[in-house]
Amino acid sequence: MELLVLFNALVTRLLFVFHSLLGVWRVTEVKKDPRYWLLALLHLLLCLETALTLKLKQGRGYKWFSPAIFLYLISIVPSLWLLELHPENQFCLNESQQPGQNISEKEEHSYKSDATDSHLLEKALYLVNTLSTVCEKVWTLSLHQTFLLLLIIGRWLLPIGGEITRDQLSQLLLMFVGTAADILEFASETLEIEDVRKNHTLVYAILAVWTWSMLQFPLDLAVQHVGSSPSVSSKRVLSLLLYRHSADLWNIGISLFIQDGPFLIVRLILMGYFKVITQMLVFFTAKNILSVMLQLYRLIVLSLDFHASLRYQSNSRKGGVGCCPCDPNHISLPPNNCDAGGRECATIPLEDSLPVTAEC
Repeated sequence: MELLVLFNALVTRLLFVFHSLLGVWRVTEVKKDPRYWLLALLHLLLCLETALTLKLKQGRGYKWFSPAIFLYLISIVPSLWLLELHPENQFCLNESQQPGQNISEKEEHSYKSDATDSHLLEKALYLVNTLSTVCEKVWTLSLHQTFLLLLIIGRWLLPIGGEITRDQLSQLLLMFVGTAADILEFASETLEIEDVRKNHTLVYAILAVWTWSMLQFPLDLAVQHVGSSPSVSSKRVLSLLLYRHSADLWNIGISLFIQDGPFLIVRLILMGYFKVITQMLVFFTAKNILSVMLQLYRLIVLSLDFHASLRYQSNSRKGGVGCCPCDPNHISLPPNNCDAGGRECATIPLEDSLPVTAEC
């Protein structure tokens, strides 16, 4: 079992490094400057993290946060920025397919003239030359797509660590699938607009929001309960709220401040200030508005339920009736914690309490 954990931890990080190096290679090919290979030095951080994780954690992950995914973001995001900002990435010409056709004709001629030469080597060279003729727009979009897919697959393959369970991991992966689709659509749909491409400030703003939205992938907070159990008499209401609804609150916060909220602001600016209006832009703006409204509604529901719970708890401590028979040294939780028959409930110990009787 330990060997499988070490294998998964090592293979996942090797996939991250390989994909990041592919991005650096594309930047070097596009810029025609070998100095961009210095971007590969960013992989040293991931290599260091790999060595420390294998030695100290035996390949297992950390609580609430994944350093491997965060360092993968650091190593690949600069390459994607450079590719998006490159002028040739704005369009694909039909003429770009002609070199591939010429190469194909040359290769067929060479195969016919000398079929006994290194056949596999020629096929490899042909494949590399064919990939080199693909226009930059297709290359950049492919890197975006494989980047998001690898984030999900990598998070799946990475050994579970900390307090996250397999059930929580499955919830997290399902969330990541929907999140990745929204992020890919945001980047591709907005940057493909010609008026946006002509405005460098808009391009920088969109890429900045896109980068900000990627920071949710190393986090596991949206499916885990955090915080220590506070006492019933604690006056720190915020701490108690976070203890009871931490996963829901983190999920709402991520949506409002990392994804749907920033996406909505950018799209409203595009439509309102820059007068960029397309059918898909209007649709996804409406989608973001609906998502933000639903998250705010969810936050209000949690708040009302929490305050009702506090009021019921306060009344119980003053001699109110509980939902079920409880120990004299305990008080009962609100009615929504009882079963259908009102016979079972969770109890919280009182620090300084007199015997309290409860009748159903």
